[in-house]
Amino acid sequence: MWKDKQDGRRPDEVDLEGTGTSFDSTRPDAQQDVSAFVGKGVVFKGTITYNGTVRIDGTLEGEIHTDGILLVGEEAVITAKVTAGTIVCKGKITGEIHAREKMKLRAPAVISGGVVTPMLSIEEGVLFNGTLEMEHAVRPAQREVPRDTSLHPVGPTTESGVRRVNV
Repeated sequence: MWKDKQDGRRPDEVDLEGTGTSFDSTRPDAQQDVSAFVGKGVVFKGTITYNGTVRIDGTLEGEIHTDGILLVGEEAVITAKVTAGTIVCKGKITGEIHAREKMKLRAPAVISGGVVTPMLSIEEGVLFNGTLEMEHAVRPAQREVPRDTSLHPVGPTTESGVRRVNV
């Protein structure tokens, strides 16, 4: 089961083995961290757009868009274009997947399709059939510009018309 955040861990650091406190949807405080829940046996077709955390244990076909966290349970079957900040998967995802921050694949996850993410962790026992593109996480660049920013030509231009310069 997924672990709730009462032990101080972030939602993407869930207890998938059920060794700690299990997520109990009947507790009122448990719903504060999860924006939506697609339960086991539920079939959803369409687009989900949300902020926060969504947990999927059922079947979903369509698209998922968020800057938040997507938790995919062991019995979940997702056929979708997925864009999320962080993805923690123990189920099956087929389609294009873009995790802006990171993606964690826990056994017995099955991934079929293209994945784009700056950080990926894969447990032993995960099946990954597809492509992987590692990109740098988007961070605002803050660098100081030297006071003397004049450019000085160094020789003739290249065939493409680009001039080499010293800074």
